[in-house]
Amino acid sequence: MQDSPIFLPLREQRERLRAGTLTATALAEAAVAAYHQRGKHDHAYLTWNGEQALAMAKAADAVLAQGGDAGALMGMTVSIKDIYAVTGLPTYAGSSQRLPKRWERPGPVVSTLLKQLPSVMGKTHSVEFAFGGLGTNAHWGAPRNPWDAHQHRTPGGSSSGAGVSLVGGTASLALGTDTAGSVRIPASMTGVVGLKTTAGRWSTEQIVPLSSTLDTPGLLARRVDDLAFAFDALDGGLSGQDDRMPATPTLAGLTFGVPETFFWDDCSPGIAETVRGAIKQLEAAGARIVTLELPGIDEAYELFKLGGVAAPELAAFLNTELPEMIDSLDPNVAARVKAADDMPAWEYVRRRTVLDSLAASAAARMADVDAVLTPTVAITPPTIESLQPEGAYPKANMHALRNTVIANFLGLCALTLPVGKDAAGMPVGLQVLAGPWQDANLLAIGQAIENELGSGLEILGQPPAI
Repeated sequence: MQDSPIFLPLREQRERLRAGTLTATALAEAAVAAYHQRGKHDHAYLTWNGEQALAMAKAADAVLAQGGDAGALMGMTVSIKDIYAVTGLPTYAGSSQRLPKRWERPGPVVSTLLKQLPSVMGKTHSVEFAFGGLGTNAHWGAPRNPWDAHQHRTPGGSSSGAGVSLVGGTASLALGTDTAGSVRIPASMTGVVGLKTTAGRWSTEQIVPLSSTLDTPGLLARRVDDLAFAFDALDGGLSGQDDRMPATPTLAGLTFGVPETFFWDDCSPGIAETVRGAIKQLEAAGARIVTLELPGIDEAYELFKLGGVAAPELAAFLNTELPEMIDSLDPNVAARVKAADDMPAWEYVRRRTVLDSLAASAAARMADVDAVLTPTVAITPPTIESLQPEGAYPKANMHALRNTVIANFLGLCALTLPVGKDAAGMPVGLQVLAGPWQDANLLAIGQAIENELGSGLEILGQPPAI
């Protein structure tokens, strides 16, 4: 399957498209073929857009043939999480009902993407209103994690179809969102790379909100270099920052902080060992490794276990904008939303104040290193069956989100990349954390790490046949 042109690096796709040795139509046709080969089985998409994507690809080819160039992502295949508003495609946000038409009018992120004439292959599954880290959905079912051909394992959430679309060969780039780990968890669990941007860098307008405070648009791809390429293509039109991608640094010039506690606790067999092995390899290649504990970790996690600010902010959105949908919520989502009903206003304000304080302390501490390294997700992707007993889902969900939510609560940007497999044969992610607004530098650091460790395709190989 990896002989498909969809698996080529994005930079190479761009060069071949402009040289005339690859067409946007060929890329879209490869995505459609992959969808019919395994895409329906893997269940990545809520709304498949294959026919329209082929038409978009032919239009891009016509522009390219005339010497036109709409942007770096022109002609490339993209999947979009079904909480983004996209012209001509329904938005469900993982719920049982189609949202009102106003949620089909694209905001800045999708508009910036669409101006570059990519082929939008469809809208990928999401946990309902993006409120969950495992990728389950009572209305639509969960996509299958493609790394286990025998058991239906979770793909990670809430961008549950995003990573699956990349592994299955139906897209070269995926748009997701991250409020507590919703890009990084599915990226880690499916063996791809994922970027959580700094909150506020990219607009969340016309992205169905979970938390107005913490929501961040993000990207998933197969290589860190693909992320860097796509970030560079989108960021200038979104952030107002003049951050051109810096040159990839040498590992010998980088200092990485590695916490000794919290992130390593209660990891499934093979996860901590694989991540520590990757860090040792980076150290052997010249990186300086120092012990660094992030401030306020325990306070942040306790706040998260109380519901953080996402629960009350989602409750406010639903009660204000979509009250008719509350009674039909996925039970796992409904329980967390209902828990916000008894929260007094002063408690919400207190939590916002705590987050501001944590972010200020973390930014100061992060100045001591280039990045912090941890395991991305502490648990092996659980089987759907294992989540059925009473209390199993909330426990596993909290465990899956534990390591990633820290970046959101501390105001950091974050990256995950695959570094091997755990004892169950499932992908393991290395999380790389950097200070706020350091997104471009973080990607350059990620490129240096990837250059040493290898890309996920090299490390993991191909997923098992179905």
